[in-house]
Amino acid sequence: MLTLHRATVLVVDPTAPSIPDGAVLVDGATVAAVGPYAALSDAGARVREWDGLLTPGLLNPYGQWLLETAYHPDPREELGTEPLEPAVPAERRGGSARLGLQRLLGHGVTALAGPFTLPAVRTAVTRSGLTAVPGTGAPGGLDPLAGATLASVVHRPLTVGGRADFAVFAAASVAELERSGAGCCLATVLGGRLLYRRR
Repeated sequence: MLTLHRATVLVVDPTAPSIPDGAVLVDGATVAAVGPYAALSDAGARVREWDGLLTPGLLNPYGQWLLETAYHPDPREELGTEPLEPAVPAERRGGSARLGLQRLLGHGVTALAGPFTLPAVRTAVTRSGLTAVPGTGAPGGLDPLAGATLASVVHRPLTVGGRADFAVFAAASVAELERSGAGCCLATVLGGRLLYRRR
């Protein structure tokens, strides 16, 4: 089934000019076309309208630390939503990793740095569908844009025939997104599937 994601502004590649009223045509798990909405609107696809900036998915370089060292508290624990660094019993590591992955999706993350050595974490990452890439294990936060540019944290540009991994943010431009951070994520699409949508 074809889905056309229309956004106020489309960023196919942060090093190229943005496309006002742009769209990404998704066929299954892949990108079928990108460009101005007017050029793609006759594709016979279901249309999702997004009021914001659509960008390629982000890479969080702190994935190993966030999922194997930090603890992601359950909302019922009333400890907040930021990762904590207490000692976590092995039996709670899988649940913590799953919560961490959900929170990463809520920041437009579609790839994260590993390696993941704990079996419960490795299983959670594999099941999530996020792409794991080599990393350093450095400590850091959920927001890959904290102190970074969009160009430095995009996992890969949107390309025709490539995997449909992208995010939509409540921002009108790249500069505004870099100022506000990835916490303004409205939606994250991973392999063509809408896995996160802000309520």
